Amino acid sequence: QVQLVESGGGSVQTGGSLRLSCAASGSTFSSYAMVWFRQAPGKERDFVAAISWSGGSTYYADSVKGRFTISRDNADNMVFLQMNGLRPEDTAVYYCAATGPYSDYRSVDDMHYWGKGTLVTVSS
Repeated sequence: QVQLVESGGGSVQTGGSLRLSCAASGSTFSSYAMVWFRQAPGKERDFVAAISWSGGSTYYADSVKGRFTISRDNADNMVFLQMNGLRPEDTAVYYCAATGPYSDYRSVDDMHYWGKGTLVTVSS
């Protein structure tokens, strides 16, 4: 069992930066790939970024590539999402999720555990 708690959301202006954190409980954290999704009001939950269990591989949605960076610290059971160059269209609730190493990282249905989310609001 893994419990995930996100933090770091807030309100920023266009072009600003935020760093989201996801704290995980459970001794098997390092065996999971970790994924960030986001859900804007009235829209589906979309893939943002993923990182393999070792941190050696990362994956990004085209919409955030070059602006967002995912990282993890297995010693402290943490995952991070550094978000730079924020745009109003990045406004959403951001969710941290954990999944197995062979899952489809971009699929909501393949996630094993979810956090409750943290709200990011970007104003123009």
